[in-house]
Amino acid sequence: MKLVSYKTEDREHLGIFIKGHIYNLYSCDKIIPDNMNEFLSGGDDLMVRAKKVNEDIKSGKAEAKQEVFFEILAPVPHPSSCRDGYAFRQHVASARKNRRVEMIPEFDQYPIFYFTNHNAIQGVGDIECMPDHFEKLDFELEAAIVIGKKGRNIRATEADSYIAGYMIMNDISARTLQMEEMLLNLGPAKGKDFSTVIGPWLVTPDELEKFRISPKPGHTGNAYDLSMKCWVNGVEVSSGSMGDMDWTFAEIIERCSYGVDILPGDVIGSGTVGTGCFLELNGTGLLNDPFYKPQWLEDGDIVEMEITGLGRLTNTIRKVDTDWSILKLKKNKE
Repeated sequence: MKLVSYKTEDREHLGIFIKGHIYNLYSCDKIIPDNMNEFLSGGDDLMVRAKKVNEDIKSGKAEAKQEVFFEILAPVPHPSSCRDGYAFRQHVASARKNRRVEMIPEFDQYPIFYFTNHNAIQGVGDIECMPDHFEKLDFELEAAIVIGKKGRNIRATEADSYIAGYMIMNDISARTLQMEEMLLNLGPAKGKDFSTVIGPWLVTPDELEKFRISPKPGHTGNAYDLSMKCWVNGVEVSSGSMGDMDWTFAEIIERCSYGVDILPGDVIGSGTVGTGCFLELNGTGLLNDPFYKPQWLEDGDIVEMEITGLGRLTNTIRKVDTDWSILKLKKNKE
């Protein structure tokens, strides 16, 4: 089942996407809330009811009116939190090699994550960026999960049952801001807090069962062989697989939930797939060719991401018309 959030006039709604059409869930079953947050908080019972509606429409048992005039939103427009992981060893190793430093052994000991701005979640469409963001503006090709039930101190062996569904994630990054801040040994903040894109819909785990594979040796949890690709202005720039995740989402959930509650509506990203951002691609290019011309996102660029079974997420980068800059506010030591 593919769950979507969308807007008609000034109201947000919850629907299902079937064969190119959106159907409102509440209109088909009045027990189902008409927004994603309340739906996820309802747990397994509401998910079962939604799947029945989905199957009845697909099989022709139920007639439902298609939505015609709507604006599609991020599947979870108002997540309770947003974390991003660091699950792909290839990306980490390549990025460190490009900086001429050894692979950090701690990567293989425990999965890490950081919190990003859950109030800056966006879906398909235009992404407005400030002038400072265009100082090395980057995409990051990722997958993400949404938590479907509350839990704490969850073991990795049980963690997959807490996943309501999967989505594409584009962790848009302003690298100059990010790198300046991280010199002070804190995680990314202004470099990543302005837009995290998810979508186009939330795909329930049962739809991915045919793609399920064994996790990497020594790891626990479900893994899926899903092709991941990104195009910028129609040119393919990144290609990988969700099956290359070293740390599983189950293991990331285990660490996230240690001593704290995870909640329905929490979004957790996988981290960047190998080759999944310009920072890595530019570094590899310059390492192999000193005359390589680095590429960054520019005003008007169209970024398209596709993951097998999860759909295609398309955004256009737009520059805000202002000269306001926080980079210019830096105080120089006399």
